[in-house]
Amino acid sequence: MDIGVCVASRVTDIDYVVLAEQLGFSHAWMTDSQMLWSDVYASLALAADRTKTIKLGTGVAVSGTRPAAVNAAGIATINALAPGRTFFGVGSGNTARRIMGMPPQKIAEFDAYLQTLVPLLRGEEAWLKHGDSDIPIRHIMPEDGFVNFKDPIPLFVSGFGPRSLALAGTYGDGAVLGVSTQSAVRQSLAAVQGGARASRRVLASEDSETNFYNTALTCITVLDPQEPVDSPRVKRECGAMAMASVHYAFDQFRNFGHQPPNWLAEIWDDYCALLSREPAERVHQRIHAGHNCWVLPEEERFLTPSVLQAANMIGTQEQLIERLQGLASAGLNQVMVLPNFDTRNQVLERISKDILPHVRDL
Repeated sequence: MDIGVCVASRVTDIDYVVLAEQLGFSHAWMTDSQMLWSDVYASLALAADRTKTIKLGTGVAVSGTRPAAVNAAGIATINALAPGRTFFGVGSGNTARRIMGMPPQKIAEFDAYLQTLVPLLRGEEAWLKHGDSDIPIRHIMPEDGFVNFKDPIPLFVSGFGPRSLALAGTYGDGAVLGVSTQSAVRQSLAAVQGGARASRRVLASEDSETNFYNTALTCITVLDPQEPVDSPRVKRECGAMAMASVHYAFDQFRNFGHQPPNWLAEIWDDYCALLSREPAERVHQRIHAGHNCWVLPEEERFLTPSVLQAANMIGTQEQLIERLQGLASAGLNQVMVLPNFDTRNQVLERISKDILPHVRDL
């Protein structure tokens, strides 16, 4: 079991990635949302220059905001700076598009995007759909130091539902999951395998053509003796991740009519009432305020034990190690942690001390 970090991209704060490398974290997944954080490729370039061993990539890039050729050139540029340790994660835009008032790409659009992207990540020719035409495209000067396709760039496809997870099995070298329980991991990986079978790929077996690698986004907080799961410290460390899951549920309800999960029952009416006071034309901005960085003061009351535990891994050292063992047995290869912005150094140091030494051999 690897433990990586998901990093809210900020070009003036690359020391955090340097710290993650020093503490033994395996991957740094840099976020991509143009209305929230710094540009992901500028942040990755600085991180590549400042680090030597940690794997670097997008966590995740968004298909609906950049053409496939632009994302392929961007990550291949990073691969020229950090050869052999660059990866590319991509999703359909659950935050980056919604914060602009648009839904994520539809599955058919995401499928077509990945079909174009995959050969481009290998430096090969792809077909670009433009109106009624299919145009052959490729990077025409890959040998001149502008990009690096010689070192493979693993593709990780983010998926929260069965159809997007099936696309990870069809196209990806791995999947990014939004789950952190054994049963949910197994269910997600079954959808991945279904996509692989449909495209005649074999994943994760002795005779497999692809060494498929799975990671899940969460935050880890190690409890002190007798500390409750909703202590002020826990909220300071992983409250932002918890509220991001509330934001996601509200977007699913607002955009698609999906009913909220049971763990939101005690706060749902109050949360909806809070957002109902926002002007309708700007509610898409308000939903994601503080997204995965900090919790707004008026939202702190929503950090109940059930909300905190739904998106995070909170427990004693022994409980967390046992839970990670279970996730590894279910087929998960990595968890990437995304703590609150102001406490993230302390979170990494605690995980490095209490968790990392016990999970490296799982």
